[in-house]
Amino acid sequence: MKAELHQDRALYWRHWPRPGARPLLALHCSLSHGGEWGGLARLRSDLQVTAPDLTGHGRMPEWDGVTDLHRASTDIARALAERIGQGGPVDVIGHSFGGTVALRLALERPDLIRRLILAEPVLFAAAKGSAIWPVYLAEHGALEVLHAKGDDTATAKMFLSVWGAGDPIEALLPNLRAYMVHRMGLVMALDTGLMHDAFGLLEPGRLEGLRRPVLLVQGGDSPPVVAAIQAELACRLPDARQVTIPGAGHMLPVTHAPALSHLVGDFLH
Repeated sequence: MKAELHQDRALYWRHWPRPGARPLLALHCSLSHGGEWGGLARLRSDLQVTAPDLTGHGRMPEWDGVTDLHRASTDIARALAERIGQGGPVDVIGHSFGGTVALRLALERPDLIRRLILAEPVLFAAAKGSAIWPVYLAEHGALEVLHAKGDDTATAKMFLSVWGAGDPIEALLPNLRAYMVHRMGLVMALDTGLMHDAFGLLEPGRLEGLRRPVLLVQGGDSPPVVAAIQAELACRLPDARQVTIPGAGHMLPVTHAPALSHLVGDFLH
């Protein structure tokens, strides 16, 4: 099944139509676009997947360097949730950066959320105080040094070696490689807020107040900081459970779509 491409003013999204099926809003990771969810959408005949392009990604205009990326992306998610839910709550899945947007949407507008699936949300601030935090800070510092030198190709190469799907940047198709290199500034602009929780998602009592079922999904071979983030979220969210996909890395919606599809089906029904 091919996705339908839609546009309404400043919104761009893909939609996999399944008449009568339950709507699922799907939010992609950094350096990606709504097409990331094609595997899941084709595997789940019981779901109608709607996947927007978030700010600065896909068919969206290039980031102006000023707009609050996380706020703007959350606004996109809210607008699509309202559209597909038609006044009622919808299921939402978010991966990586998209996972943090999904969590923010759930905290700000719980009335729009039925159930929430967070696949490796990179809310790095949640890992503060864990044993892995100093290690992650050192790794991130090396990435910041490369970016400060203005070498986005080298920055993307290092970033993808940790957070990519396993292929070296040299193995990517030229257009995909260029797309990712060109958007490294987005990653670095977001990362500062995600490391220091500029959005206030971790404020005392906030996660504890989310009365929605949450599924936390991670890969067995993902960067160690992911497990620390998930453990903190699982501890504080009142109705959350954790699941690990063996052999999967950070890009599990792409590399392990069948396993993720099975978990999504079990959780939503």
